[in-house]
Amino acid sequence: MSGKTVTLTDANFDETIKNNRLVLVDFWAAWCAPCRMIAPVLEEIAAENSGLVVGKLNVDENPVKAAQFQIMSIPNLLLFKDGKVVENIIGAVPKESLLARIKPHM
Repeated sequence: MSGKTVTLTDANFDETIKNNRLVLVDFWAAWCAPCRMIAPVLEEIAAENSGLVVGKLNVDENPVKAAQFQIMSIPNLLLFKDGKVVENIIGAVPKESLLARIKPHM
Protein backbone atom coordinates (compact mmCIF):
# COMPACT_ATOMS: atom_id res chain seq x y z
CA MET A 1 0.00 0.00 0.00
CA SER A 2 1.40 3.38 -0.94
CA GLY A 3 0.92 6.66 0.84
CA LYS A 4 -1.44 9.25 -0.52
CA THR A 5 -1.79 12.93 -1.24
CA VAL A 6 -4.79 14.77 0.17
CA THR A 7 -6.09 18.31 -0.16
CA LEU A 8 -6.22 19.97 3.23
CA THR A 9 -8.46 22.86 4.24
CA ASP A 10 -9.05 24.81 7.42
CA ALA A 11 -12.08 22.54 7.91
CA ASN A 12 -10.46 19.08 7.54
CA PHE A 13 -6.93 19.83 8.77
CA ASP A 14 -7.27 18.80 12.43
CA GLU A 15 -9.14 15.60 11.61
CA THR A 16 -6.52 14.57 9.03
CA ILE A 17 -3.65 15.19 11.48
CA LYS A 18 -5.48 13.32 14.26
CA ASN A 19 -6.45 10.29 12.15
CA ASN A 20 -3.02 9.64 10.60
CA ARG A 21 0.20 8.79 12.43
CA LEU A 22 2.52 10.61 10.01
CA VAL A 23 1.43 13.58 7.89
CA LEU A 24 3.65 15.85 5.80
CA VAL A 25 1.78 19.12 5.19
CA ASP A 26 2.78 21.29 2.25
CA PHE A 27 1.76 24.91 2.80
CA TRP A 28 1.69 26.34 -0.72
CA ALA A 29 0.03 28.83 -3.12
CA ALA A 30 -0.76 28.72 -6.82
CA TRP A 31 1.38 31.80 -7.57
CA CYS A 32 4.48 30.33 -5.87
CA ALA A 33 6.99 28.97 -8.42
CA PRO A 34 9.05 26.97 -5.86
CA CYS A 35 5.78 25.44 -4.62
CA ARG A 36 5.03 24.21 -8.14
CA MET A 37 8.60 22.87 -8.43
CA ILE A 38 8.33 20.76 -5.28
CA ALA A 39 4.81 19.43 -6.01
CA PRO A 40 5.89 16.45 -8.21
CA VAL A 41 8.55 15.52 -5.64
CA LEU A 42 5.91 15.38 -2.92
CA GLU A 43 3.69 13.22 -5.16
CA GLU A 44 6.59 10.77 -5.57
CA ILE A 45 7.32 10.71 -1.84
CA ALA A 46 3.63 10.02 -1.10
CA ALA A 47 3.48 7.21 -3.65
CA GLU A 48 6.70 5.57 -2.45
CA ASN A 49 6.09 5.69 1.32
CA SER A 50 3.23 3.76 2.84
CA GLY A 51 2.14 5.09 6.16
CA LEU A 52 2.85 8.67 5.12
CA VAL A 53 0.05 11.04 4.17
CA VAL A 54 1.11 14.10 2.19
CA GLY A 55 -1.36 16.94 2.60
CA LYS A 56 -1.43 20.12 0.52
CA LEU A 57 -2.87 23.27 2.09
CA ASN A 58 -3.33 26.34 -0.10
CA VAL A 59 -2.45 29.27 2.19
CA ASP A 60 -4.50 31.77 0.15
CA GLU A 61 -7.67 29.68 0.47
CA ASN A 62 -7.03 28.52 4.06
CA PRO A 63 -5.57 31.41 6.05
CA VAL A 64 -6.61 30.09 9.49
CA LYS A 65 -4.22 27.13 9.58
CA ALA A 66 -1.44 29.09 7.87
CA ALA A 67 -1.73 31.71 10.61
CA GLN A 68 -1.99 29.11 13.38
CA PHE A 69 1.35 27.58 12.36
CA GLN A 70 2.90 31.01 11.64
CA ILE A 71 3.66 30.22 8.00
CA MET A 72 5.61 33.25 6.76
CA SER A 73 7.27 31.82 3.66
CA ILE A 74 6.30 29.07 1.27
CA PRO A 75 6.74 26.33 0.38
CA ASN A 76 6.82 25.36 4.04
CA LEU A 77 6.54 21.69 4.96
CA LEU A 78 5.54 20.59 8.44
CA LEU A 79 5.87 16.94 9.40
CA PHE A 80 3.36 15.85 12.01
CA LYS A 81 3.91 12.65 13.96
CA ASP A 82 1.12 11.57 16.30
CA GLY A 83 -0.38 15.06 16.04
CA LYS A 84 2.79 17.01 16.88
CA VAL A 85 5.14 18.94 14.58
CA VAL A 86 8.48 17.10 14.46
CA GLU A 87 10.05 18.77 11.39
CA ASN A 88 9.76 22.18 9.72
CA ILE A 89 11.26 22.32 6.22
CA ILE A 90 11.24 25.66 4.39
CA GLY A 91 11.85 26.02 0.67
CA ALA A 92 11.95 23.74 -2.36
CA VAL A 93 14.51 21.24 -1.15
CA PRO A 94 15.69 18.15 -3.10
CA LYS A 95 13.88 14.84 -2.67
CA GLU A 96 16.87 13.23 -0.93
CA SER A 97 16.97 16.04 1.63
CA LEU A 98 13.26 15.68 2.32
CA LEU A 99 13.52 11.92 2.75
CA ALA A 100 16.50 12.36 5.10
CA ARG A 101 14.28 14.50 7.37
CA ILE A 102 11.18 12.25 7.07
CA LYS A 103 12.60 8.71 7.28
CA PRO A 104 13.77 8.87 10.93
CA HIS A 105 10.13 9.44 11.96
CA MET A 106 8.66 6.52 10.02
